[in-house]
Amino acid sequence: MWIVKGILSSVVLKGHYSLFSRPPPSSLPDYALRFLHFTCCRSSKIMFSEFDSSNASISSELRQENAKPLDSRYTEEQRAVILQCLNTATESELEQVKLLRGRKSVNIVKYRTRHGPFSSLESVINVPLLKYKSAVMVFDSILNPDNKRKRNKGKVHLAKFIKPDVNRAHLEDASSIISIVCGTNKIAWAHMDRARTVLDWQQAECQSFMKGTYLASDYLEDISSVISSFPAADFFLVEKPSISPQNTSLFPVMVHLRTVEAMLFALLSQAREPGSPPKVLNMMRISVGRHFDLMVGDCRTSGAETLRKMMTDSVMKRDPRVLFPHDLVLKHRNSFQMSSRNKGEEMCDALLQAVAFFELLQE
Repeated sequence: MWIVKGILSSVVLKGHYSLFSRPPPSSLPDYALRFLHFTCCRSSKIMFSEFDSSNASISSELRQENAKPLDSRYTEEQRAVILQCLNTATESELEQVKLLRGRKSVNIVKYRTRHGPFSSLESVINVPLLKYKSAVMVFDSILNPDNKRKRNKGKVHLAKFIKPDVNRAHLEDASSIISIVCGTNKIAWAHMDRARTVLDWQQAECQSFMKGTYLASDYLEDISSVISSFPAADFFLVEKPSISPQNTSLFPVMVHLRTVEAMLFALLSQAREPGSPPKVLNMMRISVGRHFDLMVGDCRTSGAETLRKMMTDSVMKRDPRVLFPHDLVLKHRNSFQMSSRNKGEEMCDALLQAVAFFELLQE
């Protein structure tokens, strides 16, 4: 810029034009026009006569680098390390590699089971969702793991959305979870694996909830009936409601939800050895709402629209956020319309809680 100012100053001093008038193009020397023409260049150190040729050579080099066969990018020893990992690691181990969380790790295991071990790096891009650039990042991550992340992995406090505190490694090793949400007259639950595939999804009416005089035996019978239908899972997530105790009008609802929550913890918790992680956990309702941008101030809005989009993407997209079996889509496709919003609100929340659990763990 100081060169431009100098050129303009010298012209003004000679009296060719005033500072605020626009000079005719011919009044500036050719070298000044050329300099002003190229002020948009990122680096003034590039000679004008070489600018186009330099960019062309850089682009050519990038194209050649991207076209290079994957196997030729690495030494024989590096290829052996990468293939050893891809051919022997479990799904949970593959998920520790950058870009291999979720469906990609599942696809790698399925591909090598069906076609046999990978014989070359080039064959890896035949795996669905793995293209050239992402494969290079995966290979580089295998060769240069993030050691800092491994050192800090141990005891990580997840107090923002999980209670009680559980070692992150135990949570990440979970193959499936059951997410449970209680309402004023029903209990809904979703069974999901770590690949975010919905294995089962149900709700049950509880006739004794909030009906006349509270009887613990009636509550216990309804809740026990629901629990008897649960499949095996590594963890049970019970939603922690966000009702303020200062809101006295909702005090009966809060007492009801706390009672159901306590019974779920008591019935689902099993005797465990000292040091083993708890199987029943609380997940904060507000944290799930924030994860899906459902919060308006301190209030959480309905997630029905978010869930409908997930169900649509499961049918339409190749790599959806959540994978719904076809029969569940047909069964529940009309459960979350505005006209039937109250009918499926607990089911909606149970599914979103399960998705948020696995996604927040990855973050």
